[in-house]
Amino acid sequence: MTRGGVPAAKICFSTVGQIFGFLVVRSKYSRLWRAAAMVDGEALGRAFVQRTPEKWELNQYWYSAATIAAIVKEVEERATKAAFLSTPSVYFSLKDLQLRKCSFVFDVDAQWSRSPNYVKWDFNKPKEIPEAFHHSFDFVVIDPPFITSEVWTKYAEAARLLLAENGKILLSTIMENSQLLERMLDVKPQVFQPCIPHLVYQYVFFTNYDATNLGVPNPEVEQ
Repeated sequence: MTRGGVPAAKICFSTVGQIFGFLVVRSKYSRLWRAAAMVDGEALGRAFVQRTPEKWELNQYWYSAATIAAIVKEVEERATKAAFLSTPSVYFSLKDLQLRKCSFVFDVDAQWSRSPNYVKWDFNKPKEIPEAFHHSFDFVVIDPPFITSEVWTKYAEAARLLLAENGKILLSTIMENSQLLERMLDVKPQVFQPCIPHLVYQYVFFTNYDATNLGVPNPEVEQ
């Protein structure tokens, strides 16, 4: 992640804080991608969580760094262009530079507006997605701020609008929503459950495809 004549071999980061501090100075988003290859699988997620306070007024609750890394692995193995609905922690933790360049994060929180791949989006207006994005993604990651059927109806509408034919879905919510989401998006629960440290109840991952990476328990979560 070096530009302006700074050789990558001469940059040495001893802590995640130093990594992220350097990235903020040099360019908070664009150069983060180049540094990704230099750090371990959880470092970018850890940096995001450490540097991005949750906004409770927006019902933001971040995944743990290890859970972020698990989602990133799943997306990077299967997607060529992904839409991240209310999941900025995952988008900004992608290590695959090409995938990150082609993908977009859709969120109401404008703190990421400086990123060229940020799309301001309010789930209460699910159809207000630019036409250029319609049916253009082969993967969608979803984590709504609320668990009600009314909210999920809107996210499902947005997902169908964004996904290309045979597109893949990975989402998280409570197990009690399993029948609702199977009807809406044809998704099924997975064994691997996300760790969300500040959330009082346990979420479950759901997918509409065979997610082999999510077929084992998460050691962070008691099951």
